[in-house]
Amino acid sequence: HGAEGVGLLRTEFLVLGRSQMPSEDEQASYFIRVGTRFTGRPVVIRSYDLGGDKFPAPLRPPQEANPFLGWRALRVCLDRPEIFRAQIRAVLRARAVADVRLLLPLVTQVEEVRQTKELIAEAERDLTRNGTAAGGDLPVGVMIETPAAVVLAEVLAAESDFLSVGSNDLTQYTLVVDRGNARLANRFNALHPAVVRMLQSVAEAGRRTGKPTSVCGEMASEPLAAFLLLGLGYRVLSSAPTSLPLVRWLVRRVDVSAAREAAAAAVAATTDRDVRKALERGIAPYVDLRLLDG
Repeated sequence: HGAEGVGLLRTEFLVLGRSQMPSEDEQASYFIRVGTRFTGRPVVIRSYDLGGDKFPAPLRPPQEANPFLGWRALRVCLDRPEIFRAQIRAVLRARAVADVRLLLPLVTQVEEVRQTKELIAEAERDLTRNGTAAGGDLPVGVMIETPAAVVLAEVLAAESDFLSVGSNDLTQYTLVVDRGNARLANRFNALHPAVVRMLQSVAEAGRRTGKPTSVCGEMASEPLAAFLLLGLGYRVLSSAPTSLPLVRWLVRRVDVSAAREAAAAAVAATTDRDVRKALERGIAPYVDLRLLDG
């Protein structure tokens, strides 16, 4: 479909449905296989995003009233360093032969990034000491998925090599809407003014710090939202494979200055409807709006 790399390689599917965690060798083999298929292009490996609705049997999931606000993602990895170390070592081994990068999910504190970097440095020293090929200078990115991460985006950017906005969770946590709740489906809207302004804030933080900033999640796969992201200054979109051809066509077709103007109007809008109208007005000269509805 014309992808120029992998914007988010999920790793929890190596774990789910199994009675034991995957070995370091198994993970390294998988990361190397994917990385070498995209030779010369980046493959962003997201560390285990476990918890919530994805908890493997070996970890004995705790009973939690609000699992999506509980023990999940990077919190699990840092609390169970023996599991995280195996994954980090596997990523470093893949880094020796491919352009792989590590992305940390659900970061809300800068200390979480620092702890991870310490584990990476420790693993790299150990691999080198044992004569195992390991790629140095592993780029570490932070997912921006919560209002806390948005507010701290510039601080997190200073501690990391790149930022990636997780638009699904950012929308969910900002609007306090469970995206799996059918009754609230009409309230889950990434074009809500609050979400749009947060996206602008993160893009500006990336520009100020000089750190690459991308967007993954459903937003990057939807043409109208992709037009907004282009106007806000995002230049890397992680899209669903089936949406790639349309998004690539759209990015080549629209005028960036028109996207900037529409994005500015969207940021100033006060309702979901007005955000959509501003974007539709901006994109209409380039794209038949009926195509977007389809």
